Amino acid sequence: MKTTKPHRIALLFNGNKSFDREVISGIAGYLGSTRAAWDLFLEEDFRLRLDGIERWQGDGIIADFDDPAVAKALSRCAVPVVAVGGSYSDDGAYPRGLPYVATDNFKLIKLARDHLIDVGLQRFAMFSLPRSSENRWALERENAFRALMLDDRMDAEIFRGCETSASSWDEAVEGQIAWLRSLPKPIGIIAVTDARARQLLQACAIGGIAVPEQVALIGIDNDPMVRMLTRIPLSSVMQGAQEMGRTAAHLLDQMLHGVRLANTRIMVPPAGINVFASSKHEATRHPHVMRAHHFIRQYACQGIKTHQVAEYVGVSRSSLEACFRQELECSVHDVILRFKLDAAKARLESGESSIADVALGCGFTSIQYMHFVFKRELGCTPRVYRDRARGEAGLAA
Repeated sequence: MKTTKPHRIALLFNGNKSFDREVISGIAGYLGSTRAAWDLFLEEDFRLRLDGIERWQGDGIIADFDDPAVAKALSRCAVPVVAVGGSYSDDGAYPRGLPYVATDNFKLIKLARDHLIDVGLQRFAMFSLPRSSENRWALERENAFRALMLDDRMDAEIFRGCETSASSWDEAVEGQIAWLRSLPKPIGIIAVTDARARQLLQACAIGGIAVPEQVALIGIDNDPMVRMLTRIPLSSVMQGAQEMGRTAAHLLDQMLHGVRLANTRIMVPPAGINVFASSKHEATRHPHVMRAHHFIRQYACQGIKTHQVAEYVGVSRSSLEACFRQELECSVHDVILRFKLDAAKARLESGESSIADVALGCGFTSIQYMHFVFKRELGCTPRVYRDRARGEAGLAA
């Protein structure tokens, strides 16, 4: 039987970035659904290193061109190259002579802001990154935010803060808290990445700023690592990174078979929003309810009780219950349970934990009690809920 010699393809991405991992996942999806035979080169630790890439003797490359060092290193590459990266308003920012698959930065920001408008907010700000050649995509997101605010005749409040480093961490946090306190409330903030959003969530907690009552926050990337590191589940815009990976692989496959695609440009829109507690702004009239929500949102999964919430707010249990009944038409326990249920649903959807671990991690007293709550509130067991989520994710892919 005749066998086809595989094409040797280099993937130049950083596996520590959620966006890059999703692009690689899309490439894998393309290969799994076609007869393309590729021998893939990635660094063993999935980090991007350019040393010696000019001597690459393979057949093609797919690379992250948001990094200008990558674009420079591949500017005279002899093998077919497909570039992946952010979209740019300046046509001259794109590499010449290469097909380019872009995430639509304008639509990412618009989707985030539209969501904040939908939850009833009227003031908006952005948390970005310091200017640098490596952060050109962040500047594009800033420009998109400015354009949207200009259309509504509003000022564009943008804060860049410091680069993340051990030596500047205290200064960075202090600057974030000072900026947050200076903003009019309530306000919706778009962070250019989930990593930046996570920093703001921490700053809000340290500064005693209620999320999302005073600050509603949404990031970009839908990064599972960030979700594990935040007490308040983070809302996030999902980039169409897997679709970008599939598209890039398809373009390179065509080039390997002689199709000329120089300067082909494909823009991929966002895949949607994962909405969690950080952006679920609800105007509350009573300060006791707002303060209680702030505490519950952070500690519901640690098994807190109504009397502990009342102690935090500084009122009697009966007074707090009366406020909740008047404001929300439910009990404090109902709200605690709702947050635990939402956290359990998110962990089951991610598929990263067993049902027993989910029950323990979300503050349920037992697997049986979580089973009872799921049946009562959702009409299905945790296992059925998880299996349905996996099935829907498979269909979406």
